[in-house]
Amino acid sequence: MYVAFEGIDTVGKSTQIERLHTLYPDALVTKEPGGTPLGRKIRHILLHEGAIHPRSEALLFLADRAEHIEAVIRPNLQRLILSDRSLVSGIAYAHAHRNFPIDRLIDLNLFAVDGVLPDLLFLFQIDRETLQKRLARKNADAIESRGIDYMLAVQESMRRVAQRLQIEYVTIDAAAPIKTITKTIYQAIKERQ
Repeated sequence: MYVAFEGIDTVGKSTQIERLHTLYPDALVTKEPGGTPLGRKIRHILLHEGAIHPRSEALLFLADRAEHIEAVIRPNLQRLILSDRSLVSGIAYAHAHRNFPIDRLIDLNLFAVDGVLPDLLFLFQIDRETLQKRLARKNADAIESRGIDYMLAVQESMRRVAQRLQIEYVTIDAAAPIKTITKTIYQAIKERQ
């Protein structure tokens, strides 16, 4: 089962993936961007090498996604896959950044994943106040430095994208206690295995 964890930065996706991996030690843990050797190079460019044209940024994410699907996801679909991000965030971030047409972004991403969509999505949602507190504790990368309004627009776009793609999703309150979130996710996966 291909399970994707979606949400803007600081919502606790990585924490929950680590916790779930202890409960499912045979699960494959991966991420976008950066789940392949090519992806790690693309991730570095996107997060640390400064501003690039928004179309170039979107296409780099697509290149990472296509490689990730073919090298990591597709060969392991018989296993439990816990992925930090998927095409849902790719579409949402590109749409929120430059308001690219959502239908075009969906088409490009569907081309990149070649029919492989998450079976289940955990969509982490965070309120403005909690987001502000969490962002204040870290150094912003190139994407986070676009500001809180941008991040919240991405979050709302993720929900709409998941609905448009008809991917089953469970909404997670990112401000809930860590153990409560883990229990919710564990139960949801268990019910669907």
